[in-house]
Amino acid sequence: MYAYLGTRRIRLDPAKSKGKGCEADIFDIGNDTAVKIFKPPDHPDFDGVPAEQQAARERIRIHQTKLPALMKFSGKLPARVILPSELVRDDPNGALVGYAMPFIRNAEVLLRYGDRTFREAGVPNDQVRRIFLDLHQAVLGIHHSGIVIGDFNDLNVLVRGEETFVVDTDSCQFDPYLARMFTARFVDPMKIDPKARSIMLAKPYDEYSDWYAYAVMLWQSLLFVGPYGGVYRPKDPARRMPHDLRPLRRITVFHPEVLYPKPAVHFRVLSDDLLQYFHRVFERDERGDFPCSLLESLEWKRCSCGTVHARAVCPTCNTPGLVKETIRVKGNVSAEEILKTKGVILHAAYQRGKLLFLYYEDGRFKREDGTTVMQGELDPLMRFRASGARTLIGKGGRVATVAAHSQPEHLSVDTFGNLPLFDAIGERRFWVKGGRLMTDGPLGPEEIGAVLEDQTVFWAGEKFGFGFYRASNLSVAFVFEPHRNGINDSVRLPRFTGALIDSTAVFADERVWFFAALEERGKTAHRCFVIRRDGTLEAEADAFPGDGSWLSTIRGKSAVGKSLFVATDEGIVRLEVDAGAISVVRQFPDTEPFVDESTHLFVDPKGIYAVRKQTVTLLSIS
Repeated sequence: MYAYLGTRRIRLDPAKSKGKGCEADIFDIGNDTAVKIFKPPDHPDFDGVPAEQQAARERIRIHQTKLPALMKFSGKLPARVILPSELVRDDPNGALVGYAMPFIRNAEVLLRYGDRTFREAGVPNDQVRRIFLDLHQAVLGIHHSGIVIGDFNDLNVLVRGEETFVVDTDSCQFDPYLARMFTARFVDPMKIDPKARSIMLAKPYDEYSDWYAYAVMLWQSLLFVGPYGGVYRPKDPARRMPHDLRPLRRITVFHPEVLYPKPAVHFRVLSDDLLQYFHRVFERDERGDFPCSLLESLEWKRCSCGTVHARAVCPTCNTPGLVKETIRVKGNVSAEEILKTKGVILHAAYQRGKLLFLYYEDGRFKREDGTTVMQGELDPLMRFRASGARTLIGKGGRVATVAAHSQPEHLSVDTFGNLPLFDAIGERRFWVKGGRLMTDGPLGPEEIGAVLEDQTVFWAGEKFGFGFYRASNLSVAFVFEPHRNGINDSVRLPRFTGALIDSTAVFADERVWFFAALEERGKTAHRCFVIRRDGTLEAEADAFPGDGSWLSTIRGKSAVGKSLFVATDEGIVRLEVDAGAISVVRQFPDTEPFVDESTHLFVDPKGIYAVRKQTVTLLSIS
């Protein structure tokens, strides 16, 4: 595929794709420049969806005049608001199909800062405070120029260090150009039709709706849950409602009939001033510029009990009725604590009948036997894997294999965004380099098969592996055998149409459970696909985050045979695949005190290992 920057012909190489959303694809064209190309009506992602095809036509029609008008704001906005630098056409004198812009390298989307695992790997609350102070200045500058961001969300803010960059400015609102897209988690409920059966934008955005979205992003970056998170379980069945409609009724996590998510940080850690502000915004519909002083005066402390808070006294130590003892037995479940660390557990895996894990404590990275792998600071961009007694540590395009009494071995690998592409099972490592999926062989590295460079994500299981790549109009899923050359790319998954937020996979001997989180048409959707070892799609399911189902989160699950074990806030459940359907076949409510929906499970003949942020517990169920 080709396009034109002025008179210069550029190739839009799928291997250089750097982002994919509902409306457009982004390509790296070199010289620190990226181009955003809007999907035409005949794009494969719109096949069979006439409404989306018509929306694409209308979007491209409006951009013929909107993009040139947007470029006139150059020099009038804060430097880190990313505007089009040049327009892209289908031929030198043809229609506009996109635009060029500076390529922001080594940045993460703000969404990652609402992920507890990412944050606890080296991003303290005070750094988040400074990030939002920086973003505050950007929003003020945007508003001062006469622009409203509109669909302001945590995917159109990039973070590098403590600097923020506002991207996707083509969707902003200014002059006659109204912003029409929305993201359900961040749209101001005062702009939504209160009588609609689904969320529909009914009023134009304004500056206050931008500040509302800012408040939501700050809340979830500090507490790891949205203001309308948790599960609403009213005593009166007539008051039940779909999760998405709760903002219309202002049913927030403050509501007494909302079950607050166990993995989230409780809002009681916030200062009184900040907490009262959030209460007024989310429940009382107060609107206005976010008071910068609330962030400037915010001071975080760590109590001796481990709680990080911004109050005069620790809310944990001073919460009446708080149960502090550890429950060891509940009903037919007994719990044996294998590890308790004052640090954080970074990675866990079950290999060859043994639980392996890596944790960080007192400046040291330690394995399950207490041996130190290395010393240093936590880094949220590091990725870890256990390979028997060895530990793999990756960042960017480099992976170090660390073993006791030997020098680290280094590999160069491809990346998927900032994610280094490698995995390990037992003593065998897997990695992608130069678009080739590699593994260890008896005489050195061996190639398994060709994949798409810097676009592939994969996982390895004991018996087989699974992966996929997705760029521009390409979408390929595959399985592979660890000891054989070649990949089977005949896996037929439904086409993903939105931006991929997260993905993971867990294996049993003959099937893999593949999970993906996608941003689709303003909502985050969770998808699960069960794939046989031969590449056959056996079953699928979908859900929404925070809906209280087994698919409310996508990580931490354990597969055995036809079963999948999942931790929820109400205990462990077991699911099975039968006749193409996935269903819950058993619940273990007595496990509730020992798990939450962020717990990682590993099934063992002795029981189920439950790995949480600071503990490893073996649960025995009689």
